[in-house]
Amino acid sequence: MLDEVAAPTAEKQEDKKAGLAYWAERVLEEADKASQNFAADPVHDLRVAIRRCRSMADGFLSIDPDPAWKEMKKLGKGLFASLGELRDTQVMMEWVEKLSNEDDPLRKILLASLQQKEAGLKLLAHDAVRNFDRERWLDLNRELVARATRVPLEGLAFQYLALERWHDAYALHRSALRNRSATAYHQLRIGIKRLRYTVENFLPERHKRWSRDLRDLQDALGEVHDFDVLWTMVKSHAEVGPEERSQWQQTIAAERVKRIALYRKKMMGRDSLWRKWRAELPSGEQLARASLEKMRIWAAFQDPDNKHVELVTRLALELFDGLAREGLLPESEAARRILEAAAMMQDIGGRGAKHRKRGYWKIRRFHPPVGWNEEYLQAVAIVAHYHRGGLPPSNHPIFAGLPAQRRTELLPLAGVLRLANALDCAHDQRVRSLVVERQNGVVKISAQGMTAGISPYGERLARARYLLESCIRMPILVKPFPVRRKTATQGQAQEDFDRRPL
Repeated sequence: MLDEVAAPTAEKQEDKKAGLAYWAERVLEEADKASQNFAADPVHDLRVAIRRCRSMADGFLSIDPDPAWKEMKKLGKGLFASLGELRDTQVMMEWVEKLSNEDDPLRKILLASLQQKEAGLKLLAHDAVRNFDRERWLDLNRELVARATRVPLEGLAFQYLALERWHDAYALHRSALRNRSATAYHQLRIGIKRLRYTVENFLPERHKRWSRDLRDLQDALGEVHDFDVLWTMVKSHAEVGPEERSQWQQTIAAERVKRIALYRKKMMGRDSLWRKWRAELPSGEQLARASLEKMRIWAAFQDPDNKHVELVTRLALELFDGLAREGLLPESEAARRILEAAAMMQDIGGRGAKHRKRGYWKIRRFHPPVGWNEEYLQAVAIVAHYHRGGLPPSNHPIFAGLPAQRRTELLPLAGVLRLANALDCAHDQRVRSLVVERQNGVVKISAQGMTAGISPYGERLARARYLLESCIRMPILVKPFPVRRKTATQGQAQEDFDRRPL
């Protein structure tokens, strides 16, 4: 559709046209320009600016639950929608003029009808721009810009988001190829548009390589939709003779076929752009890490003490890996990822008496990333729920319906997380790493940073060990990392080596 794509600009100019702050200001600038006479180009530019802001908000909503994102989307939606029908009308006028001769009787009828409609829609658009809450728009965007900077462009979280958009668009591609309906091609255009804006907003390096193809495809499918709308308009005028109508039908159909052919040429076969784009998005182990990164960032936006969570996550994984090496826990990559996700999400319920319950249900409502499912998220929620507090009774409601074998698999993970969390119970980052050894029927955990004789853990640490001890059926001894004695011949380099972080 002509409305969907701005004219290409020089690469240096494009680099400046980035970020929420830029596009939020641009919305107000374009609103001033458009309100002068609501001509086609200014209306188009205003809609592009609003769409950029709303698409960024849509992307961040998948990782940041702050309600300000929804408010910003809603505020922009009202103005955007008020311009939609006006822009569609202006696009139809452009196509009528482009596809017909001046002496075409239907041309005059269509243009007269569209011009009358445009005049009324301009009045509505004028009211919408005048009533737009500019002050609130800027306040929201100032607040959200600070949150947006917490997630790096080109990072795994945004690569994962682009992969989700790719999957959504590819499913619509397959649907359009099956039924070839106007509705299916229209939905496909929307899917590719969402992929395009995600890449444009969050993956600038990929956008440099993909932008031309994405723009061409969106243009082609948008114009297919325009032709479908135009043909519906032509058919609605009964006063047009069958010969003139047939001529219009042939012209529109020929133009539509060209756009469909362009799409199929780029998007089908072994060398299709679908394959090319998918190859540049996470897969395999990188996809697994990207899924966890999305969960980590989502949790971090809801927990003010990220340093504590990051440390506990690292300690929990060191403890799990050490126990697995000693044969006390199965070496399961799935279990390790459940533990890692639970550690990252342990405090998303906030503070207070019911924070573990709130966190449990937040995790259960989280949309499963690629490679995960509802069962895995339930496991994460259970392990996170028992990172502290009372021991999990077998008849607790959250265990309802779980097979006994599944409970047996999850309890050791909860035990590992409880002990790791207790090692930083003071949130002072004192314990930095762990070494796990099995000696004479005892699991010895050496904690680097723990001070002998002045342990801050006491009874809390002893209680935290109990669940894990019960699961592995072996006592656990947590002690400071041993300090090696040095001979007189050892120099400062050896001393530094002994004190190195693990």
